[in-house]
Amino acid sequence: MDFQKAVKQLRKELLLTQTEFAKRLGVSFVSVNRWENGRCEPTMRTKRAIKELCRKYKIKIVEEKIDETK
Repeated sequence: MDFQKAVKQLRKELLLTQTEFAKRLGVSFVSVNRWENGRCEPTMRTKRAIKELCRKYKIKIVEEKIDETK
């Protein structure tokens, strides 16, 4: 899964700023910013928290198909 896009999609669906999203997950703003910019991925603990947020708010993360011919 491309966490860069997934995190940003979830945050926007919830209408939260990066700071508000970070507080919901118990992480720093810097962590959320790094995920969205593709510099690192969330920890397993945080991935579970993100999954729980998706479940709680009935949000489905849609993975885009990658065109490998380009």
